Amino acid sequence: MTKLRMMHTMLRVKDLDASIRFYTKLLGMQLIKKLDFPDGKFTLAFVGYGPEETNTVIELTYNYDHGPYDLGSGYGHIALETDDIYAAAEKLRAGGAVITREPGPMKHGKTHIAFLKDPDGYLIELVQPDWLEAAK
Repeated sequence: MTKLRMMHTMLRVKDLDASIRFYTKLLGMQLIKKLDFPDGKFTLAFVGYGPEETNTVIELTYNYDHGPYDLGSGYGHIALETDDIYAAAEKLRAGGAVITREPGPMKHGKTHIAFLKDPDGYLIELVQPDWLEAAK
């Protein structure tokens, strides 16, 4: 089989500027590119921790004249790894992030996790893998 690579995850957003600020200023991602399609009435913004050619990124899709989206019951979360979940959660909270699950060990495991919401309500999981905890 031909080699496959995860390129991006697409999220529909109601306020593109607020979403770009959240992912770049609060989560430290870069705005990789922004493409406007006026005839199609939508704008795409790609954010991530490195170039799309070598990293998985998030595609933020803004459809003109569309209100909030129903997040549905199929969406889970985006996971971001951190080496200090407690410091990361405090920094994000200080920046205005809504932490929905405080940092701590998983109920059925050793890995430390926390959850926060982006401006549209999408869940983002912070993960401090147990191998990182053991290395401290």
